[in-house]
Formats: sequence, C-alpha cells, structure tokens
Amino acid sequence: MKKIRNPFTESYGSDANCFGCSPNNKCGLNLEFYEQDEEMIAFWKPQKTFEGYLNVLHGGIQATLLDEIASWVVYVKCQTSGVTANLTVAYKKPVFIDGGDIKLKARIIERNKRLVTIKAELYNGNEELCSEAEIRYFLFPQQIAKEKYYYPGVEAFYIN
Repeated sequence: MKKIRNPFTESYGSDANCFGCSPNNKCGLNLEFYEQDEEMIAFWKPQKTFEGYLNVLHGGIQATLLDEIASWVVYVKCQTSGVTANLTVAYKKPVFIDGGDIKLKARIIERNKRLVTIKAELYNGNEELCSEAEIRYFLFPQQIAKEKYYYPGVEAFYIN
C-alpha cells in the first residue's frame, strides 16, 4: 500500500480548506489516502461530532466519505479532476461511532472519455460492509483541469 500526497494542502497552505481532505479544516474529515493496486483506500476514526442517532454515524457523513474517496480515484487513477454527476448510496448497516476505525475503498468500474463510474465501500472496525455507493463523475479534460480547477498533474500525488 502506497501513501498518496495531498498536493493541494502543500501548494495552497492554509488556503486549502476542503471539508474532506484538508488537515487545515478543523471541522472537516481530514482524510488521507493510499493506493493499493487499482484501489484507493482511506482510514478514518468516527467522531461524536458526526453523529446522527446516538452513537451512529450520520448517513450524510457516510455519503461524503464515499464521495471524497471517489474524487481521489479521479485525481490519481483518471489523472484529472471532475465533479460528481450522480451519487447513489446503499446503507447496509449502522456505523457505530465507538465501533473502531472505518476503512474506505474505491475503484473504477466503468470509464469513457467524459464519465467515470466508481464503486466506493465503507467498512466498520469489524470489516463489515456498512454502506456502498456508485458514483458517476464528469471528467474534465486534463488541460482544463489544470487551468481552471488547480489539478497539479498525477505526479504531484506521489511521494518521491
């Protein structure tokens, strides 16, 4: 498993404030990412701040976690940036705040020139599948991603 750099926080410093991945966002998820073969992986410790029902992780936070890891599939595997076109989440079982670290996994299941479909999964501390999503991203041409959306190029995501 290979750790992926976050070039956005390195390039933009304290101005980088993504809710999903910026370590600067005190209210955010502060995700870090890893690559393993064709998958992106992340680990996250649920916090009471993100609770819905008592001791249960809010479903909207689960959807955000799934969407965020999918965006990193776009950055690293598709080598561009994009925007979420569609997100369909299936909630299989509750995610308990005190149930240990969550594992997120995501991979491409279909791709053409302008769209990619990504399967993302959320596992609880017992490695049980709790929610999964099929996420379709509209992909920007790489030059537009670089010029308008600050995409730094795929090489920027790898630690030398």
